Amino acid sequence: MPRRYDSAAAKRRILSVCVRLFIEKGYRGTRMADIIHAADVSSSTFQNIFHSKDGVLMELVQFMFENQFALANSLTMGNTSPALLYAVETSIQLALAEINENLREIYVEAYTLPEPSAYIHRQTAVELQRLFSAYLPDCDSRDFYEMEIGTAGIMRAYMLMPCDSHFTLERKLERFLRMTLGVYAVPEAEQQAVLAHISQLDICSLAMRAMRALFEALAMKYDFQFPS
Repeated sequence: MPRRYDSAAAKRRILSVCVRLFIEKGYRGTRMADIIHAADVSSSTFQNIFHSKDGVLMELVQFMFENQFALANSLTMGNTSPALLYAVETSIQLALAEINENLREIYVEAYTLPEPSAYIHRQTAVELQRLFSAYLPDCDSRDFYEMEIGTAGIMRAYMLMPCDSHFTLERKLERFLRMTLGVYAVPEAEQQAVLAHISQLDICSLAMRAMRALFEALAMKYDFQFPS
């Protein structure tokens, strides 16, 4: 059997296994030995394809962040407000971190590890410039990249801190959006409208729909069965 076919099949098995194990055990709790055994591949095959567990996370991060703004757009049902699209997309990320502790860990690792975080900054900066250039006409791509590093830092910090009875998810979203929409010079009246809209959404249900849609798209792309 051609080696290329073997590599493609092994990659599909590894990704399928990792999606399941990362959600069930957490990123840190998933050992390389667990992946290799469940995917039925050799250590050398795994290393040839992904090099390390971080390489699998990078593949998943690339897919998720390439698709998340388009998904948020579909969830806003065509609303053309750039600030609302940004608010829905970031609120979904923050909500997912509260729904499942292993998802929290995956997101925090993605915003922390050098290669995934650098990718997130580059990819998100492009979207931010597209969304907010009208508010900040004097800013170029470098400015948006630098602002993204700062707002991503807020995102990571807020993800890392679990909600409780004092710092509820609703309060977390409001605080986060107040700070970040201010960075991107969204006018106060529009901020108020966005916050009012977000407060009326069942953001946790939207977050679960978004995650399932992303994982189903990932499974379709790599031709494996989505874990139930």
